[in-house]
Amino acid sequence: SATSMSSAVINNRLQELVKLFKERTEKVKEKLTDPDVTSDEETPTASPVKLAPGAALVPPPGEEPSGEEHYCEMLCCTFKHQPWLSHLKNYQFPSSIDPLTNLMYVLWLFFVVMAWNWNCWLIPVRWAFPYQTPANIYCWLLVDYLCDLIYLLDILVFQTRLQFVQGGDIITDKKAMKMNYLRSQRFKMDVVSLLPLDFFYFRVGVNPLLRFPRCLKYMAFFEFNNRLEAILSKAYIYRVIRTTAYLLYSLHVNSCLYYWASAYEGLGSTTWVYDGEGNSYIRCYYWAVKTLITIGGLPDPKTLFEIIFQLLNYFTGVFAFSVMIGQMRDVVGAATAGQTYYRSCMDSTIKYMNFYKIPKTVQNRVKTWYEYTWHSQGMLDESELLVQLPDKMRLDIAIDVNYNIVSKVALFQGCDRQMIFDMLKRLRSVVYLPNDYVCKKGEIGREMYIIQAGQVQVLGGPNGKTVLVTLKAGSVFGEISLLAAGGGNRRTANVVAHGFANLFILDKKDLNEILVHYPESQKLLRKKAKKMLKNNSKPGDGKGAPGESLIIHPRPETPKLFQAALAATGRLKDKRLLAQIRWRLKELKAMQA
Repeated sequence: SATSMSSAVINNRLQELVKLFKERTEKVKEKLTDPDVTSDEETPTASPVKLAPGAALVPPPGEEPSGEEHYCEMLCCTFKHQPWLSHLKNYQFPSSIDPLTNLMYVLWLFFVVMAWNWNCWLIPVRWAFPYQTPANIYCWLLVDYLCDLIYLLDILVFQTRLQFVQGGDIITDKKAMKMNYLRSQRFKMDVVSLLPLDFFYFRVGVNPLLRFPRCLKYMAFFEFNNRLEAILSKAYIYRVIRTTAYLLYSLHVNSCLYYWASAYEGLGSTTWVYDGEGNSYIRCYYWAVKTLITIGGLPDPKTLFEIIFQLLNYFTGVFAFSVMIGQMRDVVGAATAGQTYYRSCMDSTIKYMNFYKIPKTVQNRVKTWYEYTWHSQGMLDESELLVQLPDKMRLDIAIDVNYNIVSKVALFQGCDRQMIFDMLKRLRSVVYLPNDYVCKKGEIGREMYIIQAGQVQVLGGPNGKTVLVTLKAGSVFGEISLLAAGGGNRRTANVVAHGFANLFILDKKDLNEILVHYPESQKLLRKKAKKMLKNNSKPGDGKGAPGESLIIHPRPETPKLFQAALAATGRLKDKRLLAQIRWRLKELKAMQA
């Protein structure tokens, strides 16, 4: 039948695909074993398949399929993406949630915090001010119970799925996660925050104070702060906004208490209470600002109640305002700690240079280095930041920053992958100013350079100022000097920074310490270095890599006067002496070659 024929064709097709995958796997294994082996063959293309009548056809490679592409679960059909409705139907809620890295959980905490803020800000207003009326009571209750629903979903759906650490292991078992939440202090506070005191509405009416337990879900607010600060690049901005919100909320509660005290005494009954004119909330808030910040200019209280209320307000205002100022100072101080350290280092350096009367040109270059390094990196020394991290995390950061560049260096291709990882951790960053010499001709080469940002120029020619080549970001030079033996690691050209340049440097000492643990990679590097040196030392080839030198320098050409003396000696017919001189000449020519 057509169905059986289609099944047979599909089975054959699957077997062909498996065979192709096996071939590619073998080629990849071969390439990993010997990276120098490259394959010029293209990826095998699938042969066209003829299907039985009624079966869907796969369009040949390079041809556009006719008609609209659609989603289908058949292997033979082509598709771009699954419709959003199918995505929604097939979505499965995760059985466990990582509270530290899951962004969906942070988004859910945002909704929980919004519901918590609704209760914290609006319950005092509805209790003190006459904003809750029989005409709008249903709107207030609708939003109240929507917030209660968010509270309930947080308890039943999210909190029971949070992963936790026990004995160093991350627990993802459903029952264990649920029991961990039920035993926690947060579960008790969540239950108290949902106490159904609303049933007293039928007895005492809709009193907003009966919803005060909803404000006890403060743990979600502090957890949201921690999670949000962990994902923000500039968390200090959020800290400043949060501290300002603390101050505004204190003034908000004080304004509500002042209106309640005025209503208790009677609106307009004395000069101290609110007179009932204008916008009640704005006027009471203005009074609260003047009281808590202790500006003064307030009317004197008349009754005993007013005097006690004002005294408590003054004491609370002084305490709250001092706490807010101190917290704001800590937030701003933490945000500018790096800038303060930078200024301190720069001031100390300038003081040192002035004490020893360093020339102004040198002082200006030092100041320029400080300013550029700080503005480009945000710090003066990257190692100070990374030294606090564990070795594994430092390696992960080094791989993300430098591995793509180092892995392309021809000298290190084919070496042990772990050796390259160890080498990445030894790289150090150095900033060069415009026209700074990275290395000079004739000096001993002990470093390899990787250009992270900026450009460097290789200078040569008779006067040593001709630009031979300009190296850009991602280029590597000086790598052969790490393995040159004896006195053959002298630089053969001047390398100058063209503008500001940020380079990574690998010291020869660090590389030797690493190679002790990787003897096979050491042999491979020695072999490659000799081969590269041999290619660079060919006669007539002046394209040696900058900063690299020959292991054995050729001797200078035999002087013409010495050759004339040899010729004259030959005419003396002294065969023995002539043979010795000719042998010496051949030796000199061989050494020159």
